[in-house]
Amino acid sequence: MMSSIFQRLFAGLKIFRFTQFARQNSIFSLVRLPVAGAFIASLCLSLLFSSCTANNGSNNTTSANNSNQPKTSVVKFGYQKSAILLKSKGVLEKRLQPQGVSVQWIEFPAGPQLLEAMNVGSIDFGHTGESPPIFAQAAGASLTYIAGIAPSPAGQAILVPPDSPIKTVTDLKGKKIAFQKGSSAHYMLLQVLEKFGLKYSDIQPIYLPPADARAALVKGSLDAWVIWDPFYAAAEKAINARVLIDGTEVNKQGGYYLASRKFATENPEIIKSILEEIKTLEDWSDKHRDEVAATLSPVLGIDLETMQKATQRKKFGVVPIDSNLIAIQQKVADKFYELKLIPKQIDVKEAMLSPEQYAAFSPKL
Repeated sequence: MMSSIFQRLFAGLKIFRFTQFARQNSIFSLVRLPVAGAFIASLCLSLLFSSCTANNGSNNTTSANNSNQPKTSVVKFGYQKSAILLKSKGVLEKRLQPQGVSVQWIEFPAGPQLLEAMNVGSIDFGHTGESPPIFAQAAGASLTYIAGIAPSPAGQAILVPPDSPIKTVTDLKGKKIAFQKGSSAHYMLLQVLEKFGLKYSDIQPIYLPPADARAALVKGSLDAWVIWDPFYAAAEKAINARVLIDGTEVNKQGGYYLASRKFATENPEIIKSILEEIKTLEDWSDKHRDEVAATLSPVLGIDLETMQKATQRKKFGVVPIDSNLIAIQQKVADKFYELKLIPKQIDVKEAMLSPEQYAAFSPKL
């Protein structure tokens, strides 16, 4: 034990020497010397006491007994309007309360913003389309796929103003098309262009979040808008937007539930509870679409008829992460890299967990 203490103190002295070096080379240019000195002294004491604690057998036993306990008391859940039902029903709060865990809900306009927040630790868990995780992984974000979301290709479309001269997809050549960069709408557009013989360089991409894109379309600043429900259904009714093409011909991808890797590895029991509640709610929603629409209509401020339209074309369900889903997602990543829309080629498997980890928290799907 004493040798361990002296080893740790020696390590503290090495850090102190580095501090002296850093001071001479302006590495601590923003830190006052007394503060740095206090930090080193505190560190040495911490090393001393941690040595003693590390040899306390009862503490090791306690740690082992608590290994399956939640490592957090709050789940910061990022969501988009397209999946607000989970928040509205309050099922996660009821499920996690006995574990001493509460839920904090944070809304985002689209998936890219949600994953940016996850990367900096502002949220722990959330859902996006297939494209945002690709851009986030390419940017070095520490995230991991938790489960898949069933695809709803009819819930995405390319919209144009009601009096637009654009009649076919090929008419989009040279036109200004708005969409959220790195979103599922982005990938749908790529698929549509490819299907109809156009290149990405043939159009003028305008990167805008949903609310700004709709306003620009109304003002006549855009030629087309690629968007998903419920924004899609609302635009059809409120501004008489015309559907040029929806995703049924091209889009077979769904979205994903994701978590920060730290949260996923430290809290498998919480993730298991979350996925079980999501699956239960998805199963119920599939059989009670009118009730889903009635619940969401006042929450989203969208009239009931429009909400019913969006709900009817949605496919409910949770999909397990497997080799087929990984292969599909890799194709998405390869397409974005091929067009130089991400800075480097990525291997999506690096953002996946092990089969054993998935088996530990995935409900029977």
